[in-house]
Amino acid sequence: MSHTHVHESHTQLKDALETLKQTGVRITPQRHAILEFLVESMAHPTADDIYKALEGKFPNMSVATVYNNLRVFREVGLVKELTYGDTSSRFDFVTTEHYHVICESCGKIVDFHYPGLDEVEQLASHVTGFKISHHRMEVYGTCTECNHKDLH
Repeated sequence: MSHTHVHESHTQLKDALETLKQTGVRITPQRHAILEFLVESMAHPTADDIYKALEGKFPNMSVATVYNNLRVFREVGLVKELTYGDTSSRFDFVTTEHYHVICESCGKIVDFHYPGLDEVEQLASHVTGFKISHHRMEVYGTCTECNHKDLH
């Protein structure tokens, strides 16, 4: 992991905690841990993944606790809930604009940064008169691991 990434995730966590303070959300040790996990996780964990990662630290935490906290984060705009088909929701810490590449074989979701799709929103608004809130772009394919599996 590169040094810049570590610094970046630390800043993101600080900003996130600041946002929670401003919105009057109490920062419990569990909330802190869940946020930290999300900031550092490059994957998009499900509530279950987060629970499994943290249950050792918080023996009295349940999946429901994790889920409720994620909902709180979602309501203050720190976290996006990604629902793809019928699999459980994955949670994504909201950072700069990025898009998702999704493996059609194993369902893995990878981020890639691609600035410059904001004009899509401007154009959509201009053409339709809609007030645009957001857009979502997904790219589908087969990840390297699944590609290797197919070869053997």
